[in-house]
Amino acid sequence: MKDISWMTYIMLILASYRLTHLIVFDKITEFIRKPFMKKVNVETDSGTETKEIPASMFGYLLKCYWCAGVWSAILLGGAYLLFPKITFVFILIFSIAGGQSIIETFVGVNIKKVDYYSEQKKKN
Repeated sequence: MKDISWMTYIMLILASYRLTHLIVFDKITEFIRKPFMKKVNVETDSGTETKEIPASMFGYLLKCYWCAGVWSAILLGGAYLLFPKITFVFILIFSIAGGQSIIETFVGVNIKKVDYYSEQKKKN
């Protein structure tokens, strides 16, 4: 089996994270998820809400973060082991995007916390 450096391993983790997020959450891949989803009406305390739920097992794969994460790890890890030179380009791009999205999430949450605390300070 091929030895994988720590840097490549971290890049594979970040790339798998970003690919999973792309499949499960991003608007740009909604057209892939849509055929496997159905809308149902759910009664809540505030009235009737329409929710989108998976219509099949494949729909669950596309909406479940944990499921899609396993398959994206298999895809990227396996592709890297079989075709390292070609796959490395995709891993590099997805890992940069994955690291950037983690940083952006951290910064965004902290900006919201700062705004929240400044509003609280103004009220008091």
